[in-house]
Amino acid sequence: MYTHVLDDQIELRPLTVFHTEPLYRLIQDSRHHLRDFLIFVEYTTKEDHTRKFVEETVVTNAKLESFVSVIYVNESVAGLVGFNSIDHQNKRAEIGYWLGEAYTGQGVMTKAAKAIVTYGFEALGLNRIDLKAATTNHKSRNIAKRLGFTEEGIIKEAEWMHDRYLDHVHCGLIKRDYEKSEWGVS
Repeated sequence: MYTHVLDDQIELRPLTVFHTEPLYRLIQDSRHHLRDFLIFVEYTTKEDHTRKFVEETVVTNAKLESFVSVIYVNESVAGLVGFNSIDHQNKRAEIGYWLGEAYTGQGVMTKAAKAIVTYGFEALGLNRIDLKAATTNHKSRNIAKRLGFTEEGIIKEAEWMHDRYLDHVHCGLIKRDYEKSEWGVS
């Protein structure tokens, strides 16, 4: 078990079944905010849906197939950040994140995602981290830019969202570019 302190208000903690109820409540409280870009919100209509996701993710975390952490702000569950999938053979992972509406616009996700990216390159030995976001999800795209990701291309009609297809921008960060960045450790 780990706790990674980012500052005097923000911590990353391991996802456990204990987080089921607070995550479900956060999704419900932020439903309107989250639903434009996260289809799982539509299908999260009872706590058991969140419990299933948490239980499955705890298993994939334990198998080192993913690395998803809970973001805490002032001791409250604020969202999730981590690698939704890890490809150890090719030394790459895909980062994903979401934050409850009350916690947006405060730099929380930039700090949390930066910590996960650093962990990926420094501890997991990754060579590449991918990020996909809807082309209209400017907040997510801005986080990627702040972290040094390069927009590599557009995937047309990549995801069905409610009543339409969304195009995705595919972003990537290579370890050597991370190392050259102002915040790369190596």
